Amino acid sequence: MTNKSLVVVTGIGGFLGGHIAARLLLGGYDVRGTLRSVKRAGAVEADIRKFASATGRLSFVEADLLSDTGWREAMAGAQYVIHAASPFPSSLPKHEDDLIVPAREGTLQVLQAAHQAGVSRVVVTSSVAAINYGRGTPPFTEEDWTDIDGPLTVPYHKSKTLAEKAAWDFARKQGLEIAVINPGMVFGPILGRRVGTSTGMIRNLLKGKYPALPDFRVSIVDARDAAEAHVLAMTVPEARGQRFIAAADMLSMRDIAKVLRQSFPVEARHVPRLPLPTWLSRLAAPFDPGLKLIVKELGRDQRVSSEKAQRVLGWRPRSAEEAVRATAESLLAAGMV
Repeated sequence: MTNKSLVVVTGIGGFLGGHIAARLLLGGYDVRGTLRSVKRAGAVEADIRKFASATGRLSFVEADLLSDTGWREAMAGAQYVIHAASPFPSSLPKHEDDLIVPAREGTLQVLQAAHQAGVSRVVVTSSVAAINYGRGTPPFTEEDWTDIDGPLTVPYHKSKTLAEKAAWDFARKQGLEIAVINPGMVFGPILGRRVGTSTGMIRNLLKGKYPALPDFRVSIVDARDAAEAHVLAMTVPEARGQRFIAAADMLSMRDIAKVLRQSFPVEARHVPRLPLPTWLSRLAAPFDPGLKLIVKELGRDQRVSSEKAQRVLGWRPRSAEEAVRATAESLLAAGMV
């Protein structure tokens, strides 16, 4: 293959970034991933190769989102860039800038380097968090934007919104071709033994770490389908200059618990059944980092529409229930429950 088939994936060491790399390799692309430390390269490649076998060439460059070092080398010869690097916290940060600065400035760092390298198109990973918390009503669409000063907005929502808006502003001013994917909560098969915030929810449910179930509802996407959406946004001509919601159905924690109990009756014997009343969740939130992160969203309709992604990209996601089952199956297979 020529260097025109090379795709740079930032955040390749993350859950979604690893699945994007695997999908690209299976599609015949060469992949260059960025890592904050190349000491992790061997472990990251081993995890990705479990999904992509020996297909395609995979290499790594050390580059940090908050440093200029490494980015010219990372982008050299690349046709496309998928910027999937961004933190997804399991609790509220001490200061919102701990999330906002890496998300926004890191995005601009990547876009600047891609622009200077003459990359054809950059696909930016945003989130439904940049969509769901404004004046819109469910099901939310790509026309909706989160109000960064709104009553429901927490630092994570703000970081994703400001980072995405910075990307669009940069693209307009510099003439860089971009597309944006706004995934829901990403479930699906884990990579190796790394458990992130979203897959950690399934693990904690299976291990019985939650005494009861708060009324938290979320739109879900399987990591393999989110990866497919990124590749389609990279290659479909009509995706240029567009944002796309990548999410299947909305499930509550009670729905997720029910799927686990029905699908894994023995392994899910510790999954809670009792609902946690919202008033009690609010009382407990100051003492529970996980509850504190989601307390403003309890009982809220978080439905989104992926009609645009299906129509323009031809994207067809698995159901949310399938994504939940795949997460649990991989955790159980890895002996992590």
